[in-house]
Amino acid sequence: MTTIKIADRFIGPDYPPYVIAELSANHNGQLETALRIIDAAKAAGADAVKLQTYRPDTITLDSDAEEFRIKGGLWDGRTLYELYAEAHMPWEWHKPLFNHAHRVGITIFSSPFDCTAVDLLEDLGAPAYKIASFEAVDLALIRYAASTGKPMIISTGMADAEEVAEAIAAARDGGCNQLAILHCVSGYPAPAADYNLRTIPDMIQRFGLVTGLSDHTLDNTTAIASIALGASIIEKHFTLDRSGGGPDDSFSLEPAEMAALCAGARTAWQALGQVDYGRKSSEQGNAQFRRSLYFLRDLKAGETVDANAVRSVRPGFGLAPRHLDRVIGATLTRDVAAMTPVKAADLDGFET
Repeated sequence: MTTIKIADRFIGPDYPPYVIAELSANHNGQLETALRIIDAAKAAGADAVKLQTYRPDTITLDSDAEEFRIKGGLWDGRTLYELYAEAHMPWEWHKPLFNHAHRVGITIFSSPFDCTAVDLLEDLGAPAYKIASFEAVDLALIRYAASTGKPMIISTGMADAEEVAEAIAAARDGGCNQLAILHCVSGYPAPAADYNLRTIPDMIQRFGLVTGLSDHTLDNTTAIASIALGASIIEKHFTLDRSGGGPDDSFSLEPAEMAALCAGARTAWQALGQVDYGRKSSEQGNAQFRRSLYFLRDLKAGETVDANAVRSVRPGFGLAPRHLDRVIGATLTRDVAAMTPVKAADLDGFET
C-alpha cells in the first residue's frame, strides 16, 4: 500500500509530503481561537488540520487515586480527568469547525478516542480518522473506526513492532483498505535524539504501508530530515502563540514555523528526485567552465605535442582532461595557435 487518498489529495512517496496541523488542545477553551487556528493552518500551507474528539469521561475516570495523577513533565500533579476536562474539544464545536474548514478550503478530520466520537465524526462527514499513539493498543476502537471504510492513520508512539502489527491487523480486519502509520515518540516535547529516524525505512519495508512522522520536537529539523528517509506525512502540533498557556502550546509550532515546515518539507521531497547521474538543466550554463585541454604555444602541422605544449585548464571547449596522456606524443595535422582548445581534428588518427 504505497498510496492513500484523503479527500482529493493522494499521499505517498510519489507525492509531496502531507502536512497535518494538529490543533489538539490549543483552542484554550475558545471556539474563536480554534477557528483562527484553522485559518492560520491554511495560510501556512498545511494540507489538513486535525482535531481530537473526546470528553473527559470517555477517555478516563474522574478519580483522585494515585494512578490517575500525572507525575512529572508539563502536567505534573494534575489528575487525568482535570487535564482532559480543560483540553477537550467540546462536541458542539465540531460542526462549526468542520464548516469553517470547508469554507476556507482545508481538509479537516480528527482523532476519535471512543466509538461515540467515531459516530459524531461520521455524522460530520469526516474524510479520514487518526488513531492517537496512546490508543494504538485499543484494537476495538481501531476496528470500529476502520468499519467506516475511511482512510486511517495510526500513530505508533510507545508501541513495539508486535503492537504495531496488531494495530495494522485490527484496521484491516475492520475493513480499512487505505492505511498509513506514523513513527512517533510520545514525549511532550521529545528530544530529537529519541526519534531514531532510521526506523522509518524499516517500517516501510516491514509493514509495506504509507509511513510518516508525528513530530513532538521543538523545531522542524527532525520533521524535514524524515522526508529524506521516506516519510510521506508530517504531523505537528500547531498554535497561534506558544506562550498562550494551554496544555499543548509550549511544544507547538507557531504560524511562521508551520509555514517554514510546509515549504521545507516540500523542498526536501523535491530534492530527493530520482537516481540521475546526467547533467542537470541548472548545470548547462556552467559546463563551459569545466577543465579541458588547451595548447600553450604555437605549433606547426607535423610537430609532435610534448608535455610542455598542452595543459588542463578552464574553460571546457577542448578535449576532456582524461585524454591528456594520448594527446602528449600525438602528431599535429594542422597548425595550432597558443591559447586555443585542443580538438580531435588537430591530432593525427585521434578518435574520442
